[in-house]
Amino acid sequence: MMSEQATAVTLSTSAANRISALREQQGDPSLMFRVSVSGGGCSGFQYGFSFESNQSDDDVTVERDGVTMLVDSMSLQYLSGSEVDYVEDLVGASFQVKNPNAQSSCGCGTSFSI
Repeated sequence: MMSEQATAVTLSTSAANRISALREQQGDPSLMFRVSVSGGGCSGFQYGFSFESNQSDDDVTVERDGVTMLVDSMSLQYLSGSEVDYVEDLVGASFQVKNPNAQSSCGCGTSFSI
């Protein structure tokens, strides 16, 4: 298991606060927030967000303000240097990945290409 220092993937305060609120709604404060990358989407790769109870052996953990974010080792290669943020604006509210590795992304921000 790697720590946040080894990953260069960060979690914003806004995202940590939203994850904490969502865990409370689920009634399980032990849930961890998983960020993943998979093939698909309109730009080639897409981000995935989910809650998990269990951590895999190859997961990297990032902790902030009592929240644990999990990133599997395969996704980590695409997310290195990224920040996971939670943004609320006139269009809506969503988790967003600020990924310096992405060459382009779609309008909705959930898929990207390298």
